[in-house]
Amino acid sequence: MLSARYAPAERVSLGLVLAPLRQGAGDPTCRRDESGWWLALATAGGVATLRLREVVGAVEAMAWGPGAEYAIAGVPDLLGARDETSGFDPTRHPVVATLHGRFPGLRLTRAARVMAFLVPTVLGQKVSGLEQKRAWRGLVLQHGEPAPGPAPAGMRAAPVPAVWKRVPSWEWHTAGVGPRRSDTVMRAVAVGDALERTVTMDAAEASRRLRTIPGIGVWTAAETVQRSHGDPDAVSVGDSHVSKRVGWALTGKRVDDDGMLELLEPWRGHRQRVVRLIEAAGIGYERHGPRMTIVDNRRR
Repeated sequence: MLSARYAPAERVSLGLVLAPLRQGAGDPTCRRDESGWWLALATAGGVATLRLREVVGAVEAMAWGPGAEYAIAGVPDLLGARDETSGFDPTRHPVVATLHGRFPGLRLTRAARVMAFLVPTVLGQKVSGLEQKRAWRGLVLQHGEPAPGPAPAGMRAAPVPAVWKRVPSWEWHTAGVGPRRSDTVMRAVAVGDALERTVTMDAAEASRRLRTIPGIGVWTAAETVQRSHGDPDAVSVGDSHVSKRVGWALTGKRVDDDGMLELLEPWRGHRQRVVRLIEAAGIGYERHGPRMTIVDNRRR
């Protein structure tokens, strides 16, 4: 076990910073309990369990497993040490100014892992969040490596590319993942090691390389680099929930992607930061019509 104390120059709220990394409450790779936040990580040194806990004026980090040293070394970036806010002017809109003051501990995480976020994002293409989270949980529990140390029961690190390559077609079906999405995952993991190396590049170049893979478009790349690279400007274009939420927060009306981008233009360079503030506040939008029926195709 290794431990460290991280005292950031600016306030950090673990809940606000780490929330985007968790794929629902049942995510085997990320848990939260009374002792803090737990992450199961696949690192260059091997699997690791990382626990983060807020203490007075700092964050206490403890890590177990062969990748513990890598996990501890990544804590500052994970908690937003490289999140550069220069040029961000929250006063351009009263709602953004209010939220910026309300959530001073919100920093954008740079998790420095690509596949751990690319795969669940692909699983979320054209399906409900419930279906995506259910598939991710089942596949990680089946194929992920158990988290070392005193991690909460059932925690697993996301499979590395070599393991994803061995998942047979019938297990994708059992998880409710159709051929279109599973094929995209397989194309990505075929070059997974190269994609992981993009963490040393800027977010724009990493996004460009992701989008060279058939099946990975603007939305999938943005959702990935928001987490892997801490990109403050990557907007999830193609997600109607995001555009409607932004529109409702800033104008009181639902808007489409074009309308969202127009509203966010004053903060170009920090557009994702504005979206995160809106999400942190839990601002929704007025919904109309019946809810979509989710069909379970796993046993068909």
